[in-house]
Order: sequence, then structure tokens, then C-alpha cells
Amino acid sequence: MVFSSITFLSVLPFIFFLHYFIKDIRFRNGLLIVTSLLFYAYGEPVYVFLMIGSVMFNYIMGLLMMSNRKLWLSIGIGWNLGLLAVFKYADFGIGILNRILRIRIPEPHIALPIGISFFTFQAMSYLIDVYKGKNNCQKSFWKLLLYISLFPQLIAGPIVKYSNIENELYERKVNEAEDGILRFIRGLSKKVLIANTIGYVADTMFSCGQVDSLISWTGAIAYTLQIYFDFSGYSDMAIGLGQLFGFHFPENFQYPYTAENMTDFWRRWHISLSGWFKEYVYIPLGGKRKGKVRTSANKMIVLLLTGIWHGANWTFVLWGIYHGAFLVFENSLKKTIKGAAGRIYTLLVVAVGFVIFRAETIHQAFLFIKNMFCWNVST
Repeated sequence: MVFSSITFLSVLPFIFFLHYFIKDIRFRNGLLIVTSLLFYAYGEPVYVFLMIGSVMFNYIMGLLMMSNRKLWLSIGIGWNLGLLAVFKYADFGIGILNRILRIRIPEPHIALPIGISFFTFQAMSYLIDVYKGKNNCQKSFWKLLLYISLFPQLIAGPIVKYSNIENELYERKVNEAEDGILRFIRGLSKKVLIANTIGYVADTMFSCGQVDSLISWTGAIAYTLQIYFDFSGYSDMAIGLGQLFGFHFPENFQYPYTAENMTDFWRRWHISLSGWFKEYVYIPLGGKRKGKVRTSANKMIVLLLTGIWHGANWTFVLWGIYHGAFLVFENSLKKTIKGAAGRIYTLLVVAVGFVIFRAETIHQAFLFIKNMFCWNVST
């Protein structure tokens, strides 16, 4: 189920008013757990049990970390990464093996559970923060289930850290309903009125059999606009829904297309994801504390992983490397790129990057990019 569906919009007011008039936090949480599981099961009737099982496993790992933190953290992280490997990257990995070893291992073609990247990253952040002592393990399975399965952020983010909403699992006030409704409407408008409309143009351009410069630029610009209004629209809807039910989720987009350089862009784009990688990958690797060479290598690793996180396709791998290369380039400069020239440079880099992101194959991406910079108009 998606937030813009008639079914969801019809049921939402009933759930909100029921939650509003229930005063006992236990029953409020129970209502949201049932709602979240039904919301997920509507689109994933089988994989809802996978998500519940994953929450149970992470709940047990959190409890066991009270005795041997490092061991159970390793097992917990291995479990979560294993889920992603099996359900998201199995076909991709087997395809690579087949090419390298020149054999034919059948691809399992496992259906991808909706939102698995989001709920596994939230589970990992919970375990890591328990390991670091940033928060205590949650002794109530139901509260941990609510945190991970909470329907506003379940399928499209933002990625919410446990510490962001820990207190609200125990006590919350529903006094920002008006702000939540307005935020939800803003996000819904972005998604339905802008993203879906521009998306039709982008899909048309990227499905053209014969590509020229006009088609390439139209497709690049249309998709650059579509992906922003789509992603930020979903984030706005999630944040608004969170406010309706008394939760405060982190902002996920801060006018990324006004960025003056690519470093600034990644401070504004999908903030919860870039923040997750910064806290749990970039800083543990050394961040920028060990010289420029090490900093550049760390940024390349993080952006490569960011690309892979988005999907099992070589285009996402290339997109991550592409963005990492520009961050390394900016890291090597003695002076930071700023001003109007910086904004133009950033928009151009981002638009070309999103061509790679949107293309079905690397060949199609290169064809579009070539026609963007080598003028060629069909007659």
C-alpha cells in the first residue's frame, strides 16, 4: 500500500481519530502495531512474517548484548546484512559469479520485500547504538516491533534511529495534528501532482528507441525533478504522518538543488541515509582524521555502498562511484567551490548522475550522456 492510494487515504482518518481518543499508551502502541502490520501485509502478505521474524531476532540480539556485546553485535549485523544479500542481491551476485567462473548457476529470482533496506538499516542502527551504550536495549518486544514497523516510515523512510523516537514509545502527545496534516498534504501534492506528471515525461524519454540530444536533456531534467519531488514527497508524508501520531522524524531533504558543491549536496539529499552511512561507516573507517588520502578512500567506500544500497544493478554501482569521485575531487581542492558557479556545477553533476541512476543499463546511460554533450538532433 502507498500513501497516495485511495484505500490508505480512506482508512487514515479512522486510525487517527481512534489513536487520538485512546489515552492509554499501551493501547495506542497496540493500535499502531496492528495498523503497521496490516499496512505492510496489504502489499506483502508473506513477507510481513519475515519482518516480524527479523524484529524478533534483533530483539533477542539486543538482550544478549547485555552479556557479550561484541559477539552478539557481530551475529546481529551478520543476520541483517545476510537478509539484504539474499533478498536484494542474490541474483546480482550469482550473475557476477557466472561471468567470472564461466558457469551457469541458476538465479533464484527471489521477490524483493518492500522496505527491506529501511527496516534492516534501522535494526542495525539499534544494535550498534546498544553496543556503543548510546541507548539501553529495549526489553519490550512490542515497543521494538513498533519502532521498526511503524508504517509512516516503513517503506520509504526516512531512516529513523531508535534514539529519535525512544521517549515517544513510552509517552507522546498528539498536539501537532494541524501541522502534520499540512505536511502530509504538501508531500502528497509533490508526489501526485508533480512527480507522477514529470515521471511520465522521464519514462517516455528513457524508453525511446532512438535517442538524440533533445531527448537526452529532456529525460535528464525530467528525471532530476521527478526523483526529488518523489523522494521528498514521501518524506514529507512520512514526517506529517509521524506528527499526526505524536512522533517526530528527522528531516530528510533540505533544498538539495540549491547546494553549492557536491559535498553540500550530500548534506541536503536523503539526509537520514547519508547520516546513517556517516555515523556507522564513514566515522568508524576513520572519517577525515587520517589525512586526505584516507579521507578520500573513506568517501569512495561510503558512496559506493550508498549506490549499492539503492539496488542490485551496475548502474547503481557506477552512480555511487561517480558521486564518490566528485567528493574526492572536491576534497583535493585547496578552495571550496561556492557561489552561482558552484550551483550550476552541482546541478550539472547531479543531473548527469541521475541519468546513470535512472538508466536500465550502463550502455543506455552512456548513450544519454554522450548525446547531452555531443549535440545531435534527429530530423
